[in-house]
Amino acid sequence: MFDGAVSEKISMEDEANRVKTGVPGFDELCGGGLIQDRTYLVTGTSGAGKTIFAIQYIYNGITKYGENGIIVATEERPEQIRENVLKFGWDLKALEDEGKLVIIDACSTKIGIPSQEKYVDVRPFDIRSMMDQIIATQEEIDAKRCLVDSSTSISFYLHDPAKIRVELLKLSTTLEVIGLTSLLTCEVVDEDKPSRFGVENFVTDGTFALYYSMHENVRMRSVEIYKMRGSDHSKKLHPYDIEKDGFVIHPHEEVYSSF
Repeated sequence: MFDGAVSEKISMEDEANRVKTGVPGFDELCGGGLIQDRTYLVTGTSGAGKTIFAIQYIYNGITKYGENGIIVATEERPEQIRENVLKFGWDLKALEDEGKLVIIDACSTKIGIPSQEKYVDVRPFDIRSMMDQIIATQEEIDAKRCLVDSSTSISFYLHDPAKIRVELLKLSTTLEVIGLTSLLTCEVVDEDKPSRFGVENFVTDGTFALYYSMHENVRMRSVEIYKMRGSDHSKKLHPYDIEKDGFVIHPHEEVYSSF
């Protein structure tokens, strides 16, 4: 397996403190799931599947574990997100209608178009406004999980790495304090670097890197748990596929070749 069988090292107390992603194969790589009330970064290049992985975490939370969720959409309009994930059988609109999911539109204002959504962040990339919206929504539906897709849009608006670090730390800490176990997505252009601006991974409790790299004329997908505070985890690269039901990670297989 890996690293002395991570899954066998977990105490019952630690197991109770874990939030299962429900992504096939992933929880086995990180000691049974995410640590409750912490924030994690999901990084990767274009095409790696960051948003799919993160929405699968939210969707599974609602449908498998009874944990309501929030999605803050800064890159795509909510209607695009709903349409894109229907191919996996994930009916987000139905979950919204049941009061189990809220998608906050933080995209339309940024690009200057009107939004018909119920939940809209009217001030583009104002962290305080975004946090207030998340807090109010969390109280409204008793959410336990949150996704901010993506932190890169916020960071481009802030420009300065020092300010990015401070503002994302505020966001990450707020999500944890109000009881949300959260994912932030982050795009990268260089797979050798864990984040776009070099600071995002320092203000989160873990970094999950998704690689979509060319190897002998074929693109290969692999995942690495780059870091995870307070938890044992695999230190290896493991292949994954994006299938008709979403992400499937292969925890007992390894990627040995350098890309």
